[in-house]
Amino acid sequence: MTTHCSLWVLASALVAMASGIPSVLMSRSRNVGQLLSCLLLLAANLSGVLAVCQWWVAGPGNPLVWSSPLPGIHFSLSIDGITAVFLLPIFMVTSLASIYGLQYWRQSEHLESGQRVSFFLGLMTGGMTLLVVAQDGLLFLTGWELMAVASMFLVGAEDDLAETRRAAWLYMGASHFATLCLFGVFGLLYAINGSFDFEPLKMGHSTMANWLALLALVGFGTKAGIMPLHVWLPGAHAQSPSHVSSVMSGVLIKMGIYGLVRVSGLFPEVPVTWGLLVLLLGCTSGVLGVVFALSQHYIKRLLAYHSIENIGIIVMGLGLALLGRAQHHEAWVMLGMAGVMLHVWNHALFKSLLFFAAGSVVHATRTREIDQLGGLLAKMPATAFFFLIGAVAICGLPPLNGFVSELFIYLGLFHTLAVERPVSVAGAAFAAPVLAMIGALAVACFVKVFGTVFLGAGRELPASRGHEAGLPMTGPMGVLAGFCALIGLAPWAVAPLLQRGVEAWAGEPTSLKLQELAPLRWVSIAAVVLLILITGVAALLQWRLRVGGSQRSLTWDCGYAAPSARMQYTSSSFAQMLVGLFRWALWPVEQLPRVRGLFPSQAQFLSHVPDPVLERVLWPVVRALYRIFYVFRYLQQGNIQAYLLYMLAILVLLLVWH
Repeated sequence: MTTHCSLWVLASALVAMASGIPSVLMSRSRNVGQLLSCLLLLAANLSGVLAVCQWWVAGPGNPLVWSSPLPGIHFSLSIDGITAVFLLPIFMVTSLASIYGLQYWRQSEHLESGQRVSFFLGLMTGGMTLLVVAQDGLLFLTGWELMAVASMFLVGAEDDLAETRRAAWLYMGASHFATLCLFGVFGLLYAINGSFDFEPLKMGHSTMANWLALLALVGFGTKAGIMPLHVWLPGAHAQSPSHVSSVMSGVLIKMGIYGLVRVSGLFPEVPVTWGLLVLLLGCTSGVLGVVFALSQHYIKRLLAYHSIENIGIIVMGLGLALLGRAQHHEAWVMLGMAGVMLHVWNHALFKSLLFFAAGSVVHATRTREIDQLGGLLAKMPATAFFFLIGAVAICGLPPLNGFVSELFIYLGLFHTLAVERPVSVAGAAFAAPVLAMIGALAVACFVKVFGTVFLGAGRELPASRGHEAGLPMTGPMGVLAGFCALIGLAPWAVAPLLQRGVEAWAGEPTSLKLQELAPLRWVSIAAVVLLILITGVAALLQWRLRVGGSQRSLTWDCGYAAPSARMQYTSSSFAQMLVGLFRWALWPVEQLPRVRGLFPSQAQFLSHVPDPVLERVLWPVVRALYRIFYVFRYLQQGNIQAYLLYMLAILVLLLVWH
């Protein structure tokens, strides 16, 4: 029965890879090919979901194995608890993104890029499915490369824009760097175990095992967007079509998390320092991710930095689980890894929802700049409502799903305080308040975004173009919002699958139950009560407005006789105080206006927060290397006599050296 599950999920990956063929073969000026590609991708993902359901009923079994052309090497795939947790978001988000693209990125309106977006979306989906079900390093790398190449073409969909081309090449460079690290990971795995299979390491404390762990952290951390390895992420998410951004943020960067979870589970024992290092990286990514989001002026770039923030939260949970494994505390392992896996789901749901809502705004107004918008609540009520749902969820507030996964990590950190071990206490002491600070800053950021984009009055021309999206775009948003509410209201429903995932990572069944460590029933009751109160208050306010009427007037106008929409707070002014508090990390670049005389000419204030790793470290190094290579370009002229002379000079130098 389990072999049948593996066959079904393999068929799902293959059909997904081929789903874009109708779009390529049929006329680019019509949408029929795009619709057929969407239906094929939906069928492929449905096959994958059925395979996971079949595995859930049948239980674990033997993997599907077949030989490769190389002697002594084989490929294997199967579904286990970890695989199932990461597969379900892939199937859901890519399906909804494909439906969303039917209106957002119509092939007939994007003649140059419509066909390849449909084709590479299917190829990326199949690649992610394949790498998650792979049980050996070679098949994993096959799926990894398919995913990387396909996503590079998706990032560069609007390749007529210089900024898009730059983001695509940067993403490809980062992907190649990550893949190079993974070659080292699986090469060391073969050297230690004599096989590419994902089996526990035979020498867990050797030097090679330590190098394997370091390469895995760097390679998978680059794909996940852990700071300071995040350089590709803001540009790639900002420049991609919005439904592609939702897939990249919702599931693609989780392939890096999947790799970290899978490889870390191969170590029989881990040092305490590994857990503390991962915990520290998670805290750094979480805080700096949300701080950089606060300073952004473009809505999709802001959401991209929030991906880094949430990856930081996930990595914090992984660090907690590693600490639990190092010090043999099952409760830390259970709560930490359950927080990791549930936040993988939750982030896929609410971040995809936010990118869909942002895409609806961009599609209607034709701008990504936050300060050009305003007053869109009246023109786009459904989009505004769904964006608000996603904002509440990403801030970790009840009664939605983000609260539950963060609660697991909080509870795990609090458990460490009850143990008299200085190292673990120190880790929890700085991680718990850091997680609270991340949530507070996220609330401030989304108050800024929602207030600037949807409330107030329209600031400039783009805001006047606002109109509600059609059902192909609002429908997927409604589905994601529904799941955000469902997990928040009934977290006990997903606990059994999380339990299996944690036990698969730990390598053995545990006597502890997740529902015994976390008060999920009480969380569910409190969430339902809170939802009823919110609904009741909203209904009461609506009734009072209908009965008593409302008096329209201007807000406080600061003494101006004729205030205009441009006098409203901007996103920059709203966040100025918090950006100032973190000036030491942001290094903002500001251009102050010069106002002189009684009747000064028009002036403006400009501010920009460059990414410190990309724009202050990486690009200067690249430019310096380019100048060096440019200076020495004359050494390579294609002249064989010159090359012989170089060889003679090197031989002479070697003789002199010896």
